[in-house]
Amino acid sequence: MSLWFSHPLFLPSLILGVTIVLWATSLLPEFITALLFFTVAMVAKIAPPDVLFGGFASSAFWLVFSGFVLGVAIRKTGLADRAARALSARLTDSWPRMVTSVVLLSYALAFVMPSNMGRIALLMPIVAAMAARAGIQDGTRPWYGLALAVGFGTFQLSATILPANVPNLVMSGAAEGSWGIHLNYLPYLLLHTPVLGLLKCLILIMLICWMFPGRPEVPKEQLAVTPMSGAEKRLAWLLAVVLGLWVTEAWHGIGPAWTGLAAACVTLLPRVGFINGEEFSAGVNIRTCIYVAGILGLAITVTATGIGGAVGEALLQVMPLDPERPFTSFLALTGITTAMNFIMTANGVPALYTTLAERFADATGFPLLSVIMIQVLGYSTPLLPYQASPIVVAMALGKVPARAGMMLCLALAAATYLLLLPLDYAWFRVLGKL
Repeated sequence: MSLWFSHPLFLPSLILGVTIVLWATSLLPEFITALLFFTVAMVAKIAPPDVLFGGFASSAFWLVFSGFVLGVAIRKTGLADRAARALSARLTDSWPRMVTSVVLLSYALAFVMPSNMGRIALLMPIVAAMAARAGIQDGTRPWYGLALAVGFGTFQLSATILPANVPNLVMSGAAEGSWGIHLNYLPYLLLHTPVLGLLKCLILIMLICWMFPGRPEVPKEQLAVTPMSGAEKRLAWLLAVVLGLWVTEAWHGIGPAWTGLAAACVTLLPRVGFINGEEFSAGVNIRTCIYVAGILGLAITVTATGIGGAVGEALLQVMPLDPERPFTSFLALTGITTAMNFIMTANGVPALYTTLAERFADATGFPLLSVIMIQVLGYSTPLLPYQASPIVVAMALGKVPARAGMMLCLALAAATYLLLLPLDYAWFRVLGKL
């Protein structure tokens, strides 16, 4: 026992484990747990400050921040309500149709907009205004369903589109850096979209309609279409420029976070921008920003301290990987990514899993590329909301209780593993990947 306590990974593992439990159970507000993590980890010196606070330097953190700022501006100018009026007349005549439209819009936007956080920041104020016009009030179960439709549709479904998801990009970079494998857009889309895109989309819609039932009201009065104000026009042009820069990132090389931050700065400028200091203080949720920084810092710390590598090696020893039982091996590799998701969150899983992929390939007899691709089902299906920061952000913007997000996470994960995993295995076989 004394040897166990003296192990160099014991204290970091204890701190990270307690942090994860607090986030998973919501015993404390999420941002307080993040602050406690920073404090205890620094006092215990489990990692250097640049590692522990690495989340604040992450592009995801600044996308969250800029998303809040742009969201405030979109709501203030009336642009959100204008877009909602255009959508609500056609999409609010039934609850299944309304949920379907939000999920599909979240998924479709991933094809042209590479940032999960940016998509959530753009969609949430529009969906909120559309819900208000349909008589769905904040703090009700139908509203929680719509907010979760944005978060889950944005993160889980976009995993089927190579450049539309941070874990995908981490996996792509690790595959190229470690094994010289370059992932291509169309083969990746073909491999994952039928099962993890279309079928999962259908299951997500059905679960939201069942777990968060609602009865939208078609607006009786159709307000006259008024001309756009000067502020609306200027903000629309600004958003068009931002969206254009996000879509063309591969050409100019400026990350979505920095494009969004530049737009946020313009939004805050006196006389030129759209919101003042008081509106910034009221509308920008610093609590969520701290929470996101904590999640990202935890993922970086897991890798830097060696905990992730130790867990990966331990899983390799106990998982039933056998060339004679391909389905069991497929199931075991998915289980490995699911287990890693608890300690590293979705953004960190591909960095570790991909570096171990050759050992997994030797143990299973699967092609190396197929082993790398199998992880997508695991990291794109979180069991708890904290494992996917875009879902956390959508829940924070929608003020969704942790319990509601957790229940949908568990229900969708159960459906994915019971129904979609065998179908995904069959699709890999049909395409000759196994």
